[in-house]
Amino acid sequence: MLLFHRLLPHRIRSASLAIMLLLASATAVIQAAPVKAQTPAATPDLPAEPSEPDLRPLAQDGTLLSLSGGRRLMEEASNAVAAQNYTLAVQKLQDARQLFNQLSNFHQELAGSFSGIDLRISDDQRQQAVASAQMRDQATYQLALVHRAQNQPELAVPLLIQIIRSQNPTRDLGQQAYQQLYELGFVSSPFPRSGAQSTSQSTPTP
Repeated sequence: MLLFHRLLPHRIRSASLAIMLLLASATAVIQAAPVKAQTPAATPDLPAEPSEPDLRPLAQDGTLLSLSGGRRLMEEASNAVAAQNYTLAVQKLQDARQLFNQLSNFHQELAGSFSGIDLRISDDQRQQAVASAQMRDQATYQLALVHRAQNQPELAVPLLIQIIRSQNPTRDLGQQAYQQLYELGFVSSPFPRSGAQSTSQSTPTP
């Protein structure tokens, strides 16, 4: 793969990186979108009762301090990449990364506070912390790709290493980050090695 990149002209490599970034952005948004359970259609005899809206401020769609707020920033970054506005894309991804990291820390602190007091709340907050950490790592990976598209590997490498430390090298995102390091020439050994594919169910570090 590294040899392939060296042989290609710079302009083609830049286009390939931009396409890679767009695909990564779209995949992250699709994977992060919550799955809505199908509800049975109401029968004519028994019309469904309208559900009361959640009026809590941070439960609204427009709030920033939420996973949906972070996803909006990532979508805006994806649109900026499509327009080749890498400066705006970097800013949006940095904001999303910081937001997801704050959410992960907040939920992790709440999980610890309720540990031994209310198991349901503690487990729910721990799951929220993991989900936020996963999105943080996705935003970090896309930010690294933007830096690589800008021919700034010195900015991409530290981000890729952070992803591997958080995700574990055996998870998909961790392997993708390592592959980027390999293509950049920062590491010399590929992973996973041929015939030694390994998988792990470990969760990202909040």
